[in-house]
Amino acid sequence: MKSTEPVAGDAASLHAQGSVVASMTALSRISGFARDIVLSHFFGAAGIADAFFVAFRVPNFFRRLFAEGAFAQAFVPVLAEYRGSERAALDRFVGAVTGNLLLVLTLVSVAGVLGAAGLAVLFAPGFVGDDERLPVATAMLRVTFPYLAFISLTAYAGALLNSFHRYAVPAFTPVLLNAVLIAAALVAAPAFEEPVMALAWGVLAAGAVQLLFQFPSLARLHLLKPPRIDWGDPGVRKVRRLFLPAAFAASVNQINGLIGGILASLLATGSISWLYYADRLMELPIGLVAVALGTVLLPNLSRLHADEDRRGFAATLDWGLRMGLLLGVPAATALFVLAVPLVATIFQHGAFSARDTAMAAAALQAFAVGLPALVVVKIAAPGFFARQDTRTPFHYAAASVAVNVVTALALFWWLHHVGLALATSVAAVVNAALLLRGLWRRG
Repeated sequence: MKSTEPVAGDAASLHAQGSVVASMTALSRISGFARDIVLSHFFGAAGIADAFFVAFRVPNFFRRLFAEGAFAQAFVPVLAEYRGSERAALDRFVGAVTGNLLLVLTLVSVAGVLGAAGLAVLFAPGFVGDDERLPVATAMLRVTFPYLAFISLTAYAGALLNSFHRYAVPAFTPVLLNAVLIAAALVAAPAFEEPVMALAWGVLAAGAVQLLFQFPSLARLHLLKPPRIDWGDPGVRKVRRLFLPAAFAASVNQINGLIGGILASLLATGSISWLYYADRLMELPIGLVAVALGTVLLPNLSRLHADEDRRGFAATLDWGLRMGLLLGVPAATALFVLAVPLVATIFQHGAFSARDTAMAAAALQAFAVGLPALVVVKIAAPGFFARQDTRTPFHYAAASVAVNVVTALALFWWLHHVGLALATSVAAVVNAALLLRGLWRRG
């Protein structure tokens, strides 16, 4: 990779696209902090808060598998091929993908509602025998799990819009989730016998609102096609072939976080919440830097690969990695140094105590160690996905998860929830190193 900038003026276009996503993401993260301030004020890090975060994390985990993580990485490169063909072929492909995805999501959502009790135990085994947290987590999970269908279709719509360089609407959409949850906590919660149940219903309502918000933009691009079930469609077969390896590779950070959450349920009450609030602070630089760059890189790299422009592909990816590290390293340093005042300023009020601040800040410092590596993973992985290579990142992700499990088991009895956060960082470093080595070998 000898060039330091994308060729033919593409750098300016990438900067502009990245700025749009970053600005909308900043708004989303700010509203997310407002949401978390409200939640921490009313629910703190008590057992009931742990139960909600489990009920919210389960559908979000499957969402990353179905949509934001794997599906988008498998779908966008194939869509780039269809954009160069006749419009009728593109329309058939979009209709088939929509129909097949809708069917799968409906079946999974029904199964999740019926199996909520088992899922609650699977994702939080430490809740077994806990008469406070387990029943509430199960009841909330029955409400929140259908959110999976709404938000996965929302992310699919966002992938379509991003592929046509319409970045603002998908990047703004999470603001709606935050707004609905704030309203649920402030307005609806007092009307419920168990106030935290208002948050579960808020999650479900937010999913529907976010999906409907995409429709006008899709309609303007003539992308609202009638869904049709066609498993034999050539494009669908290609997406399906790419999907399973991508499901693991693109969601490795969520898988590692899930492992941490499962082990945290075995620790002291509040551990899940401390990790959640620390992770929320981590998501600000990840969203502004890694997600923004990754969002614009995938469709652009997919187009360059479809056009067989190797020089432009390499230069664009090189630009993304340089920008990511230029912004990610200072952000990691700031989070590590300012962990305590950041957590205290944003969360320490109401039911969130000084002890909660100390515990969450320690986790944040452990997460911050791996922030530059997480940024590299988000930017480097599209370099493989754009070329429809999902198997190589799959193998790297498997190694990363193995490292996370071993490190977490070695540390969590000693360092408790901080050990779990540190294990996530170590795993991210391994994944980033493997991805960079793989890209270097491919020139």
